[in-house]
Amino acid sequence: NGGQIGGRRNLVINGAMEVAQRGDATGVTGGYGGCDRFRFDRDGASAVSLTQATGTASDGFPKAQRINITTADTDMGGTNFNILSTRFEGQNLQMIRKGTSEAQELTLSFYIKSTVTGTYIAELYDVDNSRQCSKAYTISSSNTWEKKEITFPADTTGTFGFDANRSMEINWWFGAGPTYAGGTLNTSWASVNNANRAAGQVNAVNSTSNDIYLTGVQLEIGSQATAFEYRNFAEELALCQRYFHAIINQGWSSAGYNGSYLALGVYLGSSKMAGYWYHPVPMRSNPTLIQGTATDGWNIYRADGGDVFNNLGGIITNSAAHMHGKEFTLTEIGSNVGSTGGYAGIISVSSDNAWVQFSSEL
Repeated sequence: NGGQIGGRRNLVINGAMEVAQRGDATGVTGGYGGCDRFRFDRDGASAVSLTQATGTASDGFPKAQRINITTADTDMGGTNFNILSTRFEGQNLQMIRKGTSEAQELTLSFYIKSTVTGTYIAELYDVDNSRQCSKAYTISSSNTWEKKEITFPADTTGTFGFDANRSMEINWWFGAGPTYAGGTLNTSWASVNNANRAAGQVNAVNSTSNDIYLTGVQLEIGSQATAFEYRNFAEELALCQRYFHAIINQGWSSAGYNGSYLALGVYLGSSKMAGYWYHPVPMRSNPTLIQGTATDGWNIYRADGGDVFNNLGGIITNSAAHMHGKEFTLTEIGSNVGSTGGYAGIISVSSDNAWVQFSSEL
């Protein structure tokens, strides 16, 4: 491949679609669901369900991201678009040497299956410098796995920031209105002209009978696609947890997690308590709290009794910036609790509607 033989080659996290912390998501019009690190966005009438498909892929990939069209967009006019994307931090892209005389080519490879045949567009989008490059590929057979290999040219303009912010994304287009498809496809790096981003893209979201599957995603330096770089599940999970992790998901209580101990709770006063949540790996940035609330759906067990409460309130603080990373979060709990300041206990759930997640997605 004209580069290193050993070491990590695949820049994509969860390209084999093995990690799916959120579980299935329905009615998605913008956001994550199914497999980690891949999100769906649209402008228009469409909506999709995002699920981790099992046993449907090929060439050693037992998992795939399934995009099932639940609300069709038959018009695809104006500013309409439908995209599946994965995003990258700038500090993880420095080996590309973009914006220098030593800038590298990039090769994207993946397996895709779609109900709709025709021309599709894959795009690299440079967020830092508002530049992009698009390439067309063809799905020849309906509902059949096909492997695609696409090489993007080097770009000697515009460096990526060395930080934890979003610098680049891969976009798989599934539909594009004239705003994004009204021009001529831009197959070399250039400043963003929306009309040239997805010219020729077929409408793959025009029926609720449509399905799209994606797996085996690899982005690597060089002009040749190499064999997929497998990582063990534990490593892939840890990489995903930098951006999102579910301590407990909706519905897990009735699935055997009822009463499971989740975090330490400490009373800050007679009617105020803090929950102390450790993250399995330092998160990319101060995370946001995503929770489910339920009347008396939460419990704290302490030495001389216990309390039920309805929700976690909000975030009090995250771990200090001088530490290695965002390693823990304190949440305030102020509904229904009452004890003595300084008392501590263990937090658990007893309702399917009580759940907690943390997100620091790009």
